[in-house]
Amino acid sequence: MTDTPTLALAKDLISRQSVTPVDAGCQEVMIDRLKALGFEIEVMVFEDTTNFWARRGTQAPLFAFAGHTDVVPAGKVELWDTPPFEPTIIDGMLHGRGAADMKGSLASMIVAVEQFIAEHPDHKGSIGFLITSDEEGPFINGTVRVVETLMARGENIDMCIVGEPSSTDIVGDVVKNGRRGSITGDLTVKGIQGHVAYPHLASNPVHQSLMAIHELATTEWDKGNDYFPPTSFQIPNVHAGTGASNVIPGEFNVQFNLRFSTELTNEIIVDRVTATLDKHELDYDLKWTFNGDPFLTDTGALLDAVVDAVDAVNNTKPALLTTGGTSDGRFIARMGGQVVELGPVNATIHKVNECVKVADLEKLTDMYQKTLENLLA
Repeated sequence: MTDTPTLALAKDLISRQSVTPVDAGCQEVMIDRLKALGFEIEVMVFEDTTNFWARRGTQAPLFAFAGHTDVVPAGKVELWDTPPFEPTIIDGMLHGRGAADMKGSLASMIVAVEQFIAEHPDHKGSIGFLITSDEEGPFINGTVRVVETLMARGENIDMCIVGEPSSTDIVGDVVKNGRRGSITGDLTVKGIQGHVAYPHLASNPVHQSLMAIHELATTEWDKGNDYFPPTSFQIPNVHAGTGASNVIPGEFNVQFNLRFSTELTNEIIVDRVTATLDKHELDYDLKWTFNGDPFLTDTGALLDAVVDAVDAVNNTKPALLTTGGTSDGRFIARMGGQVVELGPVNATIHKVNECVKVADLEKLTDMYQKTLENLLA
């Protein structure tokens, strides 16, 4: 049985070992398909990362698909039922690293655009593709750099679908219409190292810090809102001491992270944390890493078009959620446009035996195409 265009392209992409930041020719495959449709292509290489921006049309609105060709490492290959970079179909499931995250989405995007342009060669507005090979890695030279380049010349995306695997049980049951912000603090509280038998000659930074850390961990940062849960303060890593049981440590290192809603900003969080630490009169250093601002698309033509497209394919509307981690949507949202995420079921992403239903890729292609029809036909 001959593969459908979506399945054939998904297999081609999966077969390429594009572990971050290596692209392994995936983008070249996509670029060739887009050139044939009349897209203008701009390859943007920043340091070790390959990106491309493609655009068809010059008019507004500018609608774009965004995604990444890079995948996480396969891990121990012997744990896989099939070789991770040899796409294999088992009981209607396409297996391979990147099948769900997110080469299946990329294939659906390309085929959806091909089919849409075949029917609407003189469509309204413009269609774009923003593709990176640095989403699973440090996200330094990928989408954020492309967005900065586009914004610097006044080219802003009005509406964007990010192809991240948003779905839970069936494709399209969830559309992510926003994401929480993320900020990380690396706190070093300073004390005086000494012998545990002579505490009066030392100063224990762990003891000094506990009340302040407890206050930060139990603070109600906000109550959330209709789309976001309350902000969460979590401590993933702590370290102190030399490993010896008779030494009071000279430093206490605490790493914490806040996933925060649109009720807060980075600035508010920094001010509240430092005020708490100062109130407890700690001697400390604090380094911040700003991972991304929260964003929300709660109304607009894009959301209406996507919800309608999913309903047309599934005969049910999707849930609109902002759960999960961050995505490159946070960078695209800086342009001020509407951003949503719609992609396959995420149950196997980053796991051994990553897979996606073949039928879901066909449905996703239809959803993408119907979205284009709703917006630009």
